[in-house]
Amino acid sequence: MNTELYGNTPARLNITPHSAGYLKEVAKWGRFLAIVGFVAIGLVVAGGLFAGAAMSTMFLPQESAGTAAGSFFTFFYLLFALLYFFPVLYLYRFSGGMQEALRLQNEDMLTVSFSNLKSLFKFVGVLTIIVLAFYALGLLFMFLGVGIGAMM
Repeated sequence: MNTELYGNTPARLNITPHSAGYLKEVAKWGRFLAIVGFVAIGLVVAGGLFAGAAMSTMFLPQESAGTAAGSFFTFFYLLFALLYFFPVLYLYRFSGGMQEALRLQNEDMLTVSFSNLKSLFKFVGVLTIIVLAFYALGLLFMFLGVGIGAMM
């Protein structure tokens, strides 16, 4: 932001009643989505534990394949739940903080609320970059495998 236009301090930004109404509605929907997200995380954790136990019992107890498959599924379900937990937590904190900030007209709470929204988008953005990098590596290995297979 170019502060030369405004002197040494940037201009203050005021929240109009229309903006406050939009933010209040966003906070309500955000809180709803966060609560649904927490419930989904609980279901994923329960599903991961159940899938791990089910995989272990599908095979004979002396076979290590069942235990390995069960551990594999449990690990990835729990990893997915952990990765999903942080964006949901940031959304919940943003929503709750925004509702309180608007109710109390507290600028510090508003700042903390927007900080949680920033953290939400930053986390999702970094996670998206990581997933795209894995897709790119997968495509590279796929094309290398096809090329090597065609040469044989």
